[in-house]
Amino acid sequence: MLRESEPRLIGETVVLGVVGALAAQLFTWALRLCERFFLVLLAGYRPPGLPQDGGVLKQVIGSHGLWLVPLATTLGGLLSGFLVYTWAPEAEGHGTDTVVKAFHRAGGFIRARVAPLKLVASAITIGSGGSAGREGPTALIGAGVGSLYATFFHRTDEEREILLLAGMAAGLSAIFRSPIGAAFFAIEVLYGSMDFESRGLLYTMLASVVAYAVNGLFVGWQPLFYFPPFGSIHAFDYAWLCVLGVAGGLVATLLPVVFYRLRDLFRELPLPPVLNPAIGGLGVGLLALKFPQVLGGGYGWIQEAINGGLALKLLLVLLFLKIIAFALTVSSGGSGGVFAPTLFVGAMLGGVVASLSHLPTAMFVVLGMMTTFGAAARVPIASMLMVTEMTGGYRLLPPAAFAVLLSYLVQTSLSQHVKYHSLYEAQVTGRAQSPARYVEHVQLALQLLGATGIPSAAAVGHLDLVTLLDSGVPLKMPGRKELSVGVLRPESSFVGKTIQACYEAAGGASLEVIAILRNGEVLLPRADSILQEGDRLLIIGSRNARNRVAEHFAPVEKAPPPPLSTTVKTTRS
Repeated sequence: MLRESEPRLIGETVVLGVVGALAAQLFTWALRLCERFFLVLLAGYRPPGLPQDGGVLKQVIGSHGLWLVPLATTLGGLLSGFLVYTWAPEAEGHGTDTVVKAFHRAGGFIRARVAPLKLVASAITIGSGGSAGREGPTALIGAGVGSLYATFFHRTDEEREILLLAGMAAGLSAIFRSPIGAAFFAIEVLYGSMDFESRGLLYTMLASVVAYAVNGLFVGWQPLFYFPPFGSIHAFDYAWLCVLGVAGGLVATLLPVVFYRLRDLFRELPLPPVLNPAIGGLGVGLLALKFPQVLGGGYGWIQEAINGGLALKLLLVLLFLKIIAFALTVSSGGSGGVFAPTLFVGAMLGGVVASLSHLPTAMFVVLGMMTTFGAAARVPIASMLMVTEMTGGYRLLPPAAFAVLLSYLVQTSLSQHVKYHSLYEAQVTGRAQSPARYVEHVQLALQLLGATGIPSAAAVGHLDLVTLLDSGVPLKMPGRKELSVGVLRPESSFVGKTIQACYEAAGGASLEVIAILRNGEVLLPRADSILQEGDRLLIIGSRNARNRVAEHFAPVEKAPPPPLSTTVKTTRS
């Protein structure tokens, strides 16, 4: 499918690269406008900015101090919450997770209103001092443009998924001036086990490079951060890199736990969701009365850490306060990304290790950024590339590979024992677990079992996947799961409802409907798929999950299975 449409997709990817760069410029303009209104005019505070981004590396506090900062952050949270929860609830939080979820479970579809709403809501949240970054908004804005384009021109789900990733890569490349890293981020962030959506790399790379070139016409092509020269790295320095890698893994394990536990707490509050971002904003504002460094993305303070301008005690305090601040902002439903705050946390951690080891501060601050985000987001390769391009620290790649992979190994090992494993909750383990790939798996299984059979199948004649499952014996799967088929009873409460009813009935047990067999066709389930009487559902789940939904299914009749020539459809059922 993609090979036939490749020339057209390449042209569309170039267009998305240009649009992504322009969208990033529009978002940056809106963000600066909101910051000028909420923080400068209303609160009388100006945070330090990056000289390479048109800012001044100097903090300015007005004559009345920081007392009006909580007013700005609360008002920003209130406005953002009103916009998001009124018109597009899927735009809340950090937008990258929305893109990942759309790729895996919605055929790359994102509603048209989400991108512009995310732009405005995120500009208000971050511009008013909310502790969030620009990665999530730009990822969702670029991906939303790609999804809208694909929907408008009636592209297939597979093509829409590719354009979704290309749009995300374009937005990230422009906002962070990281063409190679953004391309890899778009295909790595989908999975939590260092798997890649390799079919999209050509398009994400092309979109990233185009966006980087177009964005450079407005702001230049220099790295976002200034990275001063440093001396040689000696063999004994790798002992401190081990310390940084292990510490980065520990912090990266803590980050998702704090983030999502606080998210769960906000969801349990007996208040309208529209008010939650205001409460989170108030919390951040109160923290900022003593430590204004927690406001916004904090890029100016990261540069200060690179320059060695922050004391050890302050570095330690900011490391933990930033975790709380960005969780308050984004977990409450505020609109913003987790990339910049995680880089901030990693920069403070690197600064702490540098202070203890008396080694070059700039080197360890940048390596701390890589190790913390790479492990917490499960994107070690993309993290190394993005931070390297953002700082121009290409000489750091060898020690970075050592520290980042050590941090990743520590995080993946420790996070097995906690509920939340990654900053991106919508990630799946690998390509085999992605619902977006289930259609390929079902089609391949039908072809293999029907065309080649199995070694002992000669005595029983023609065999395919459905016939095998018709035996009533579930097939054993990895992870103590089973593959089975059930026929929906006429009296089942699932009839006339969406696929979500099955998941709700299973409760917390593992259950995934991977295909619906109806009238000789294999339909790929979607969020809005409506179940009908007599549907045969192909289910992967634990035995506990099957027992919970068993009453809704009748024994499978020996009806003729769909022919091998049947096309697996992805249309809504």
